[in-house]
Amino acid sequence: MARLLVTGAGGMVGRNLLAHPGIAAWQVMAPARAELDLCDAGATRDWLMRHRPDAVVHAAGRVGGIQANMAEPLRFLDENARIGLNLVAACRAARVPVLINLGSSCVYPKDLGRDLSEEQILTGPLEPTNEGYALAKIMAMRAVDYACREDPTLLWRTLVPCNLYGPHDSFDPARSHLLAAVIHKLHRARVEGAAEVEIWGDGEARREFMYAPDLADAILRALADPARLPPVMNVGPGRDHSINDYYRIAAEVIGWQGRFRHDLTRPVGMRQKLMSVARQSAWGWAPSTPLRDGIAATYAHYREHHA
Repeated sequence: MARLLVTGAGGMVGRNLLAHPGIAAWQVMAPARAELDLCDAGATRDWLMRHRPDAVVHAAGRVGGIQANMAEPLRFLDENARIGLNLVAACRAARVPVLINLGSSCVYPKDLGRDLSEEQILTGPLEPTNEGYALAKIMAMRAVDYACREDPTLLWRTLVPCNLYGPHDSFDPARSHLLAAVIHKLHRARVEGAAEVEIWGDGEARREFMYAPDLADAILRALADPARLPPVMNVGPGRDHSINDYYRIAAEVIGWQGRFRHDLTRPVGMRQKLMSVARQSAWGWAPSTPLRDGIAATYAHYREHHA
């Protein structure tokens, strides 16, 4: 069996990838940070040279929601840049033939709004609330591209997922992304009998979310035939919803029937960030999980493991 290294195997993307039935086609290596510290360039190179995987999925990184990114921008830039560049250099040294690098939709300029197409990356200023993380992701993406320019035999590709949610998400309010934070907040409101829940801003900002097991499906399809992928490709449903919509649907799933209050003094980030999925459609794939079903499955996981 071909050997697959999954970085970040303990995170949401990694754990959903390892839970996908298609992973059985691979001999998986999923080292914990104690075994493979990607912030250490020498140790990363040594590990890759010693194990020489046939393919790598790079899903590791320091992640967090708007609060975490605003509180520690230097840490998000520094750690993610080192992780990405160290891994790319080590894969080059070990001559890894296939690399699927995971980017982020935050690499897009802040004012484009919708129909964000891959060629628009690096055409304008980034959203300030997560600029450090975005810069690190851009560096890794460009490193992958540069390596392929120097060696066209490399089947190295970057997938740019939209916002993600699902089982194994972080529900810590200080670190969580929007949907995980909404689920935690509304569950607590239901349990405590709260009549009101606060929403940051007016709730009209729009976000595109994909169920994490659907991304795992796309990754495994990419690994099966990386030559068919373009160098950079957006991955997502190609439709978005307002923050108010996410609160409303989650409240219906959770069974909370209170009212919402908007705090207009709070930051909300970009007003809209909807990616084009033209390349994904040409590739012949789309996520299959409806939003309400995904939220219900995520809430079931939350109740079992976090509530």
